[in-house]
Amino acid sequence: MNRLLAMTLVVLCVLSSGTSAEEARRHGEVDRSVSPWQVWNGELGSWTSLEAFWLAQAAKNGGLSWGRGSDYPDYDQVKEYDTLIIELPSGPCMMEFFHSRWRRANDVRRWDPAFNDYGGCPDVFK
Repeated sequence: MNRLLAMTLVVLCVLSSGTSAEEARRHGEVDRSVSPWQVWNGELGSWTSLEAFWLAQAAKNGGLSWGRGSDYPDYDQVKEYDTLIIELPSGPCMMEFFHSRWRRANDVRRWDPAFNDYGGCPDVFK
């Protein structure tokens, strides 16, 4: 009986400790319930736009290697982990050069899957 009581107390303590909603957020988690979509930047502890999130992530690694534009740089000039924001008619998408080819940054970094539905990201390989 004492063992059952002890287990019950442990469970109650764990359940009552709780975590605030902000503490439970994952870095790179997208909130689609607002327009424009917002993403949680765990490093700043705040919500921001997806594009501001991309720029902050790029800045941590030296900035966008190739800036923003509608053309990819020459293949021979690109290095592993280079980044750019590609501009398509459907919108922007942050790209990262990884394992010898351009990929959506989210496919490399594994933030929220919603990034692949944002702006030009769904159309970048069409």
